Amino acid sequence: MKFTVSREALLKPLQLVAGVVERRQTLPVLANVLLVLEEDRLSLTGTDLEVEIVARVQLAQPGQSGELTVPAKKLVDICRSLPDDAELNFAEEDQRVILKSGRSRFTLSTLPANDFPNVEQSQGDLQFTCEQQDIKRLIDRTSFAMAQQDVRYYLNGMLWEVQQGQVRAVATDGHRLAMCTRAASVSTDDVVQAILPRKGVIELSRLLDGEDSAEIILGGNHIRVVTEEYTFTSKLVDGKFPDYERVLPKGGDKLVFGDRNELRQAFARTAILSNEKYRGVRLLLSDGLLTIVANNPEQEEAEEQVVVDYAGDSLEIGFNVSYLQDVTGVLSSDTIKMTLADTNSSALLEEPDGGDSVYVVMPMRL
Repeated sequence: MKFTVSREALLKPLQLVAGVVERRQTLPVLANVLLVLEEDRLSLTGTDLEVEIVARVQLAQPGQSGELTVPAKKLVDICRSLPDDAELNFAEEDQRVILKSGRSRFTLSTLPANDFPNVEQSQGDLQFTCEQQDIKRLIDRTSFAMAQQDVRYYLNGMLWEVQQGQVRAVATDGHRLAMCTRAASVSTDDVVQAILPRKGVIELSRLLDGEDSAEIILGGNHIRVVTEEYTFTSKLVDGKFPDYERVLPKGGDKLVFGDRNELRQAFARTAILSNEKYRGVRLLLSDGLLTIVANNPEQEEAEEQVVVDYAGDSLEIGFNVSYLQDVTGVLSSDTIKMTLADTNSSALLEEPDGGDSVYVVMPMRL
């Protein structure tokens, strides 16, 4: 195996592929990336047996075809340390890789490509195409609400629900819920659900920055997303996601419209003096005014008043301020619409013109 590639062409795909590779693993070959060269097409593969990413790089000139595996982290570090305009010459000699660039020369150990695990190429039950920007938006708008290391393992991921003409992403940690729905060219009579694990969600989001569409293949236990430059495969979480429709509050009669930026800044300031453990703030709602109050065990207090568009009965309700900050941070409209019912009911937050995202935050007893 022998080829030449520019640092610029190799570094980004290599970093994305190496991002999946776990530092600590049971199989030594999992610390490596698989390089496969077919004339002028180089593919790089990294996996942790749960998530696999394959990147494709077009070389300027064909090389000697072959396949081998090299240590992922060391190769990334070498590429990063070379000058921006460097050319890298790879050559395989006696089960080692000689990497030359300018006056630098590195010899890396290899492991046989046959030992590298191959994620099964099963045929999916459902195939459709979707714009990369839409998939990225689904993830960006909801991923913050995924649970982290929850014993309810199915919450440590994101639900993808595909039905006729649309794709929906839902994430919840049991205290709040985020949901985003986008139109997509899907033709299916059923509602197909899949839970993508947390690591898969994060890695997929890093891959998506193109203008083109991506092909999505959903199988019984795998999801595959194929773009021009990458193929992403992830195992799905085997579990039943809670019925999120039941969580969406119905019948809230108190509609509050407020400036998103003003609210975001007010939440950030009051959060400074909230209880570090529980992060609770009290919202006091009256005609045209929202008062946000935070205090902590040291008897310190913060109070902010924000002018809002609201007319109705006054209400006092407590929330985790971090959850409110997350929602005001991901929405992009100038105004936020909050729908409230009473002290014990969840709040529904959304963009006033009926955007594609909906957020539910459960109240706190303060």
